[in-house]
Amino acid sequence: QRKSKESISLLENNAEDNANQMRSRARKINFSSTVGQILFSILTFFPFVLTRTQKPTPSGFQTNEYADAQLQEIVRKMRERATIYKEKLKDPVLSSPEGSPTACKEEKKEDAEAKPEEDHYCDMLCCKFKKPPLKKYMEYLRLPDSIDSYTDRRYVAWLMLVTIAYNWNCWFIPLRFVFPYQTPSNTIYWFAVDVICDICYLCDLLIFQPRVQFLKGGDIISDRAEMKKFYHSSTKFRLDVISVLPFEVLYFFFGFNPAFRANRMLKHNTFFEFNDRLEAILDKAYIYRVIRTTGYLLFMLHINACVYYWASDYEGLGSTRWVYDGKGNMYLRCYYWAVRTLITIGGLPEPQTLFEIVFQLLNFFLGVFVFSSLIGQMRDVIGAATAGQNYYRSSMDNTVSYMNTYSIPRVVQNRVRTWYEYTWDSQGMLDESELLEQMPTKMQLAIAIDVNFAIVNKVDLFKGCDTQMIYDMLLRLKSIVYLPGDFVCKKGEIGREMYIIKQGEVQVLGGPDGTKVLVTLRAGAVFGEISLLAAGGGNRRTANVVAHGFANLFILDKKTLNEILVHYPDSEKLLMKKAKVLLKEKGKPAPGPSAQQPRGLAGLFGQKQETPKLFKAMLGGKGKEGLAKLLQLKREQDIQEAQAEEENKPEPEKKPAEPAASPVPPAQKEEPDADAKPKPPAVMHRGTSNESLIISMSPSPRAGEGEILKVEAKEKKKK
Repeated sequence: QRKSKESISLLENNAEDNANQMRSRARKINFSSTVGQILFSILTFFPFVLTRTQKPTPSGFQTNEYADAQLQEIVRKMRERATIYKEKLKDPVLSSPEGSPTACKEEKKEDAEAKPEEDHYCDMLCCKFKKPPLKKYMEYLRLPDSIDSYTDRRYVAWLMLVTIAYNWNCWFIPLRFVFPYQTPSNTIYWFAVDVICDICYLCDLLIFQPRVQFLKGGDIISDRAEMKKFYHSSTKFRLDVISVLPFEVLYFFFGFNPAFRANRMLKHNTFFEFNDRLEAILDKAYIYRVIRTTGYLLFMLHINACVYYWASDYEGLGSTRWVYDGKGNMYLRCYYWAVRTLITIGGLPEPQTLFEIVFQLLNFFLGVFVFSSLIGQMRDVIGAATAGQNYYRSSMDNTVSYMNTYSIPRVVQNRVRTWYEYTWDSQGMLDESELLEQMPTKMQLAIAIDVNFAIVNKVDLFKGCDTQMIYDMLLRLKSIVYLPGDFVCKKGEIGREMYIIKQGEVQVLGGPDGTKVLVTLRAGAVFGEISLLAAGGGNRRTANVVAHGFANLFILDKKTLNEILVHYPDSEKLLMKKAKVLLKEKGKPAPGPSAQQPRGLAGLFGQKQETPKLFKAMLGGKGKEGLAKLLQLKREQDIQEAQAEEENKPEPEKKPAEPAASPVPPAQKEEPDADAKPKPPAVMHRGTSNESLIISMSPSPRAGEGEILKVEAKEKKKK
């Protein structure tokens, strides 16, 4: 006992020393990680565990439950990790299950960049709202070295400001020149607005236009010197310079006459450029086109009203019945006369003098030309806006006419009309591919990525595949709309497509009568992906899928996928492996509709398994006839072996030779001999025999070859 106590105390001291050393090492570990915390907690209880386990107690060994649970958890995680890496070594094609460290770093950077924004808040009365720093405002407002006129929204906003200044000059210079609206009392206000417009013109000439990028030989030129040189050599620069020439200095000699600002109306290039840029960024550009065309009409009437007042003033206000009599609002009365003249309504006073007759004739000719041009332009704008609607109506009318010609049932016609209406209302066109076909392939791919990549990326079957292969697949997806109650696929039919739900819901039906809703799939769900790669009868549908309401689905057929995989062999190999795994998990589908269920009492015993194909080939027949033929071949072999033994031995043995069992079928062993004499055919004798026929199936040692048929004939043992 004394020696055992000394040995126990020695073990305790060694355990404490080892634990202290391990604690000092564990403290060096970064305890922010989970593994370091677990290891430290284990080492903390380690001497207690050793002490308790070394002392024999009558109740048995005692361990710390927390330390034991942590150790088991670590062992479990290490085993899972080892299993994953073993699979990775066996199949290097499969992607690693670990997350990408690059993405983590990028997320950390984004979080770090987003944190400073949360610190800027502004307290105002009882409200607290986020206020971006002044530095961000300055960066946004800072003028870039080069301006892309097609994509920069700030440049479009500046063009709008210049366009407002241009319209001010176009509308009010004729008005102030003809009508006596500019008086000495309000000249200062007109002059102030004119100065603001001139500042906009000068800023556009000196700051913005020299920074606009341009194309040269297909390249986008963004060099500051080249852009300035290009602008200075253009006609637009010359017109802009003329439009800002200060003819207002003539005010000192002739007074404040708005006619000296007529050169401001030469900046029309900026006005038309703004129209083009604005139409490119608007969702419904035809609305702006209608407004712009209406503005053209109103401006022509405005100019005509100004000219009519000038002619009336030239003839003398109220001198004849044709001229303006000077009563009422002068601008509205002249504008009313211009509307009736240009639109040729009639009912106007007849001109009296030669000047009035010539003026009226020119006004009529100009009115017919301008008004017809504007009406034609308005018709084109409205026609372009309703072109899609007209195409939809034309297609629907032609389809209805076709169905009436061939006496299609009314139920089918109603479903066709419903499909047309829903398809047009949901996507604004009947076929999206017609619109995308006009674009280059790169643009089609960019649009397909933005629209469909997030949906296709959720499919487990395509995870780990080449990204370019997925891009090619996005261009081949077809969009199809299913009506409520339509069967997307039926149980037992051959599956040749994969379906991705873009919008709506579908229901998977099952049960004895096929009407029980097993699951409801919504937008983003995928089904039928196994049918793309399944082979050997594994591509039959296992359930009915019905559209619940209107459903818009993307379809990818098997032929299209095979055409894509020709160029991506690695992805094809990966897809084949994943398809095998999915088939093992989900199992093989049920037999097709051609399989008939047994009737009567035969249904109690289940369905008989199909005879193996190799066995059918061996038997060469069905039922008893095939077995009889096999036994006949075996007897012929036994007779040939017995005759060969009798010829080789000098003395014939009385005891009959026992046939040797062979795993190879008799039909394969028997080979005709050219030198041997033809033997009479064997006769099949009826009666009992002491031989037994053993037929067995064994799995093939090579994967994928199925099973091997083994036939043996043995003699029964005598009791």
